[in-house]
Amino acid sequence: MRLGSPLPTTWNSPDDWIATVRRLGFRTAHWPLDDDADEATERAYADAAAGADVVIPEIGVWNNPLSPDDATRTAAVELCKTRLALADRVDARCCVNLAGTCADSWDGPHPDNLSADTFALIVDTVRDIVDAVAPQRTYYTLEPMPYSLPDSPDSYLDLLRAIDRPRVAVHLDPVNLINTPAKFYDNAGFLRECFAKLGPQVRSIHAKDIDLRNELTVHLAELRPGLGALDFRVLLTETAKLDPDTPILVEHLDEQSEYEAAVAHIRGVAATLGLET
Repeated sequence: MRLGSPLPTTWNSPDDWIATVRRLGFRTAHWPLDDDADEATERAYADAAAGADVVIPEIGVWNNPLSPDDATRTAAVELCKTRLALADRVDARCCVNLAGTCADSWDGPHPDNLSADTFALIVDTVRDIVDAVAPQRTYYTLEPMPYSLPDSPDSYLDLLRAIDRPRVAVHLDPVNLINTPAKFYDNAGFLRECFAKLGPQVRSIHAKDIDLRNELTVHLAELRPGLGALDFRVLLTETAKLDPDTPILVEHLDEQSEYEAAVAHIRGVAATLGLET
């Protein structure tokens, strides 16, 4: 596995970027350029990563390709295609987005999110994106969510079978899938289930923590790794069974000091297991 985190500094060249990645002891790093980078600059950064054995884990999209607004949906799907093409050019392990939501927001809950019609719309939309780009090196993946599809390992497998495209794979965010107290209390068992069912197709993983709060009715809070109840020993043990280049990425923190603490916690757990990150 390759542990990664947002970087604390900016840089002026591919060499500076790689030097920052190495200084922090990472072997994977988020793509550092904006979408308007010219082809020569893009190639220079991609070549620098390849030459330094730094894996580009994912190119994120983070929009709503199922938006009920026609113009928003069309623009979102086009950006998915643009980012998937970028991921293929720079040899990122995947391009990742949410499957989408029927809500007006880009990531919110909606009564129709788990319906058969929405399932069919996700299948058609993902096929459209992947068929238009025809990636050769990367994969299109869906980040699971607690209240939209895929919302479980089984619903993820159902989508993969229905989409039926070899360049569609899995992005795993276990905390997003822990959406009941039962999954929370037995998160070690649930993690093993996720990896048993989805592991061979996992292209990248998000590392977060979670806690069940004493707030009615049910409140599951996302936390920095090390501050919740997620069994990181199981998460890292199962990740280590996958492709050794599999990235595990810390996210959603406000301060660089929090990222450093999260990375230190994960590395500490890995060290007790004799695992390299």
